[in-house]
Amino acid sequence: MAVHDDCKLKFQELKAKRTHRFIVFKIEEKQKQVIVEKLGEPTESYEDFTKCLPTDECRYAVYDFDFLTAENVPKSRIFFIAWSPDTSRIRSKMIYASSKDRFKRELDGIQVELQATDPTEMGLDVFKSRAN
Repeated sequence: MAVHDDCKLKFQELKAKRTHRFIVFKIEEKQKQVIVEKLGEPTESYEDFTKCLPTDECRYAVYDFDFLTAENVPKSRIFFIAWSPDTSRIRSKMIYASSKDRFKRELDGIQVELQATDPTEMGLDVFKSRAN
């Protein structure tokens, strides 16, 4: 599975310049490559991000999560989400599962990984508990 250069470029922008709140990636099955499907503006919320994930198709996503530590220190963590809803096609789930590690290696700087098959597995409470 190839990874479009834009994926790495946009991820570097998110990581270094914080020009995006999130990035949703899609596998183009015909071209056999991962592409950027959607970029989230820095002002967009977690709710905006979750609305971008289709209910019946797999996606990869990266989310820049801001939070306060127990000592009230602002921090952020870059989350990698492997979104694989139960209602997506078996073939799609297999392609996303088998390509995940290779794709993740292309994105240098991911701090936390989440696997989610429904929205409750990637709720804000999950993000908060995994961020610390």
